[in-house]
Amino acid sequence: MSEKMLVTQALDERDLLVKKIADKIAKASFVDTIKPNEDKVYDKRISKEEYTKEAEASYQQIMDLMDRFQRIDAAIVDSNAKTQITTSYGTFSVAGAISLRSRLKGQGAYNGDADFEGKLQKKMAHEYNERVRFADIKNSQLNSTAEEMRLSILGRDSKNKDDKPLGVVEAYVKENTTELVDPLDVKKKLELLDEKRNALLTELDTQIKVSNATTFIEVA
Repeated sequence: MSEKMLVTQALDERDLLVKKIADKIAKASFVDTIKPNEDKVYDKRISKEEYTKEAEASYQQIMDLMDRFQRIDAAIVDSNAKTQITTSYGTFSVAGAISLRSRLKGQGAYNGDADFEGKLQKKMAHEYNERVRFADIKNSQLNSTAEEMRLSILGRDSKNKDDKPLGVVEAYVKENTTELVDPLDVKKKLELLDEKRNALLTELDTQIKVSNATTFIEVA
């Protein structure tokens, strides 16, 4: 006879089973030793008959718990594949939504390697900051050079700087100023990417929780 429960209940029980099975395995004893002239096994200090019953009971309990875990897990996986959730960025199965959320958080089988959005943002931000810094350094050096050229043309103590032709210096500065080539408007793109990422993660979290709290599954 199958058992009906909410996905949230199934998830809680599955988590509990993981701990319970590990605890049962850790505390169980399946092999001991005994001498012909003794009536108790060496480690457990109980009779061979009692030990046999305990070992068999422990093994069966563990197998039953493992079977329960597998049936609950299979029902959750099946439900996640069939149940749909809707976000402002599209409709996903719960399984797809969980996978996407894990990927965006740098979790799952690929760890952070599959967080393409995050990698793209880091690359763009790093490159933008590096190019801005490079341009600032070059332009600072250019300004120093231009100032030296002005002083050379005008004389360090000249009081009539405006009367001297400084067009060549201004032309030099204009031609040698380092400018940023930013066809994508990277700062704006980063803001949009970050906004979309955060909004999507929030929606996925919310919709997955709502789905789990309202969807029933059948555990065989």
